[in-house]
Amino acid sequence: MNKQGKLIIFSAPSGSGKTTIVHRLIQGNKNLSFSISATSREKRPEEEDGKDYYFLSVDEFKNHCIAHDFLEWEEVYKDQFYGTLKSEVQRIWDFGKQVVFDVDVIGGLNIKKQFPSQSLAIFIQPPSLDILKDRLLGRGTESEESLKKRLEKAEKEMSYASKFDVIIINEHLDKAIEETQKIVNQFLQKK
Repeated sequence: MNKQGKLIIFSAPSGSGKTTIVHRLIQGNKNLSFSISATSREKRPEEEDGKDYYFLSVDEFKNHCIAHDFLEWEEVYKDQFYGTLKSEVQRIWDFGKQVVFDVDVIGGLNIKKQFPSQSLAIFIQPPSLDILKDRLLGRGTESEESLKKRLEKAEKEMSYASKFDVIIINEHLDKAIEETQKIVNQFLQKK
């Protein structure tokens, strides 16, 4: 990667409102562009390759790992890999935009470690695990087993929150969006 800009990293437990906050942030700022992650998981019917994710087979993903094509990657569940291709970041910088990531906690911290002065790492935190559980149940998409797995993962992810530059507690979505926009705008104005 040669041309460089700024990186805004968002991480949070599933159900924290991170994706909604990221989408609203990007809608309100034409200088930001979303980094599309690569994954080896199956494509859902409503998803589009190159828009929602870059969908790769497990072997393709592993080959990219061997070739060091990823800025960060992780095996989140058995044979379910997620990662950020270096070419995706460069593509956004080539358009003169700043990169916004929606990544897991470990991936976010790995990006921050590689670009300490160019990145802002934001952790979106639910007010509590009970509220997070209610939000996940409200989606109507979780089985008892998947809910248990997500809540265990959330508890572990929340233990990393202090390693991020900023923690935003998403108790009221509009307030969290406003706070996020203010922090990101201040970061973008820094030289």
